[in-house]
Amino acid sequence: MDVVVDPGVPEEEARLLRENGDLLRRFRTGWVPDGRRKRLMGKVPDLAVIGVVTAVLFMAGVAMDGPLILAFVGLLAFLAYYIRLSAQQEESRAREIYDQSRWHEGRYVLTADLDEASQRLLKRARDAITTVTGSMVNAQGLLDDVRNAVMLPAQEWEIARLLAKLSDLRGKHRETVSHGLSPEVAAVAEPLAKALDSSEAAVVARVEALERYAMHVADAELAYIAHHQVEELRSRLPQYEELVAEAGATAVPELDRLTDDAGELEQALRRSLSSAHDAFRYLGQ
Repeated sequence: MDVVVDPGVPEEEARLLRENGDLLRRFRTGWVPDGRRKRLMGKVPDLAVIGVVTAVLFMAGVAMDGPLILAFVGLLAFLAYYIRLSAQQEESRAREIYDQSRWHEGRYVLTADLDEASQRLLKRARDAITTVTGSMVNAQGLLDDVRNAVMLPAQEWEIARLLAKLSDLRGKHRETVSHGLSPEVAAVAEPLAKALDSSEAAVVARVEALERYAMHVADAELAYIAHHQVEELRSRLPQYEELVAEAGATAVPELDRLTDDAGELEQALRRSLSSAHDAFRYLGQ
């Protein structure tokens, strides 16, 4: 289950929340891991446990005088130990995650808590962010990668946070009006519905700004790839010319235009990057 976390949450704690969406969902339903029991077995060194088990095996062998019984007792002892230890470790981890979820309540959003319209909007925003952060022009530092690393997670969180509030209120509003309204109540409910619509429109505007930025980055990416392809071809131009000369063929006019094409592509790349930078500045307003 996807979890969007406020970028202000320390990374280690944010990772714990992101990786345990299913547990967070269980906490929302009221389940609380038991943190009161002592976890002594988890603190006993394995060597000491093995010593205890060996003693049990020895006494069982002496008393029962049977190697098969001895092996069976040993198997049960180790099995019981590891099952108990595993359960205690799982419970301890669940308790740690529960404590973090309580501490950071309001600073993470479970995507499953969003209604369908909000989930679609969040997906659009995240797809746009992935287009930017996964691009070669971003990796090569041709965009403002430092600001991207700060601004884009902040935009994702703000959109998710607003959509969580919108989904919650919209669900409650629909539940209230689904039972039928008197004219007096309808007069009150209508402007509240409009408030929900206007809030959604504001979030849509944020998402569309991200998508415009991603579109400019995609254009810059295409220009970047084309620029490097032409540069590779141009670097081999002397070899082409040498081959033509040795073959006694007439020079191909297109070879002479490679330099001009490379220059034009470089200008196109600059324009695409400039457009992406302009879109980014608009996004930060």
